[in-house]
Amino acid sequence: MSTSIISFAIVLGVLVFVHEFGHFLLAKLMGVGVEKFSLGFGPKIVGKKIGMTEYRISAIPLGGYVKMVGEAPNAEVDKSLLPFSFSHKGLFKRTLIVLAGPVFNLLLSVVIFSVFFQVSGLPIIKPEVGEIQKEMPAYEGGIRKGDRIVSIDGKPVTRWDEMADLIRQSSGHSLGVEVLRNNSTVLLKVVPKLASSQNLFGEKVEKYVIGISPSGAVTTKRLNPFQSAAHGVLETWRIAKFTVLAIGKIIAGTISAKTLGGPIMIAQLAGQQAEAGIINLIFFIALLSVNLGIINLLPIPVLDGGHLLFFFIEAISRRPVNLKVREVAHQVGIFALILLMIYIFYNDIARILFD
Repeated sequence: MSTSIISFAIVLGVLVFVHEFGHFLLAKLMGVGVEKFSLGFGPKIVGKKIGMTEYRISAIPLGGYVKMVGEAPNAEVDKSLLPFSFSHKGLFKRTLIVLAGPVFNLLLSVVIFSVFFQVSGLPIIKPEVGEIQKEMPAYEGGIRKGDRIVSIDGKPVTRWDEMADLIRQSSGHSLGVEVLRNNSTVLLKVVPKLASSQNLFGEKVEKYVIGISPSGAVTTKRLNPFQSAAHGVLETWRIAKFTVLAIGKIIAGTISAKTLGGPIMIAQLAGQQAEAGIINLIFFIALLSVNLGIINLLPIPVLDGGHLLFFFIEAISRRPVNLKVREVAHQVGIFALILLMIYIFYNDIARILFD
């Protein structure tokens, strides 16, 4: 239990700090005054004022905030502070400041993955056959456990995913599969079969398969810094894409909303990852950082995406969105988030009681 609590504090602290630091840094760069930089909400536990900004840690550790001068459109700003007011800055500068939080979360993920790839290299699953399903195309075609697939229809294969893609794209046509067996190559004919399976979202999909699974043999490809950074970006993009698809499927009802988890679930998972090792915990932070960045970009009032939506409307209409409309949307957004948090907490508690 203590491991979960400590890990949760570390994970949330890192994510919130990076997010709010993005807002803070861009606000400073754009000439906006920052009154408060807080980790957590509610009453102040400890704080120190440096210049205009009070840096503080607050009592409720479920987020954080950056309070800027003139952040609210109806805020009264002293004339001497007007040059530092957020609301008095141009649309482009305001957009960059709001966008910085989610972008910094995505950048954190890119950095974590890039460092991992640079230090450990790129893990590649070898196209080596492990288990074979009987009465499936691979077994009937003569493929056996331990065979290493060298090429398919003359196309060289060095990774398991390359081989799987060629099989999926076969449309059921006969494939010439060259395998390495006992230091000699054997050419076999295999006809992929259309089979039903479940994707990562639990949906039923059909794809061409031959009935084999990998042996688990892995090789590591060393990367230079540029290649590591590129793979860091690709991995972050992959997770971001998956997150967007998952959110869309939850809204559409394809995935049950019961899969949503909140602070309790995050604490449990953080504890499990910490017990598995510091690398696992760091990867968990990278995963959640992408999720946090994407969720904050949703066009919901209160979230960064809601502010960006208003800025987009302002850019089109050439004037700010009516203050009353923004206030009502803000209230609706808060109410919706409260309901969502209640539901997520219910899901967390239900998992503990009934799983």
